[in-house]
Amino acid sequence: MKDSHKHQGLRNQLVKTLVSKGITCKKVLEAVGKIPRHLFMDSGFVDFAYQDKAFPIAAEQTISQPYTVAFQTQLLEIEKGDKILEIGTGSGYQTAVLLEMGAKVYTIERQQELFKKTKLFLPKIGYKAKQVIFGDGYKGLPAEAPFAGIIVTAGAPFVPKALLAQLKIGGKLVIPVGDDVQIMNLFVRTSENEFEKHELGDFKFVPMLKDRN
Repeated sequence: MKDSHKHQGLRNQLVKTLVSKGITCKKVLEAVGKIPRHLFMDSGFVDFAYQDKAFPIAAEQTISQPYTVAFQTQLLEIEKGDKILEIGTGSGYQTAVLLEMGAKVYTIERQQELFKKTKLFLPKIGYKAKQVIFGDGYKGLPAEAPFAGIIVTAGAPFVPKALLAQLKIGGKLVIPVGDDVQIMNLFVRTSENEFEKHELGDFKFVPMLKDRN
């Protein structure tokens, strides 16, 4: 599949939509404007790739709404070279946004089908994560901690302590918490034992599942 002028035009429109919804981070907007989202989607949805909507992908998961991706990413305030842990690789679109912003990305997926597919797909279109891991996101990745940022792309019933423990001082965890509807939570590690917590509105995600499938 190609990336055409038409696709670029649709991406430019999507960027304008995100700006109108309050996304201000220039690096996030540039990433969304550059990444061919249609390549991350099943052929049946390709014509809708640049609408600000979530769509189904394999293993009963979804590719998140672009606004949600941009909102979560903006909260991380990524600097080039930051070590970022992503929980829920999914289609790899969010991974590509993080990489486009210059982050060193470690990403964990618990669905075998998605893990295999995305691990092969990302390098094909020029995106190389530090590691794509098949595993349980609730445990994080202690071997590579601490992280400047951790982003969870599924609705968690609670905040896993392991993820908070793997943040560096000043690091941020962005996680949607709740059952049917989630509240976007931002935790900032202010010291060894202290975290600032911010609640930032309602979102809807597929559930974050334990163990591996």
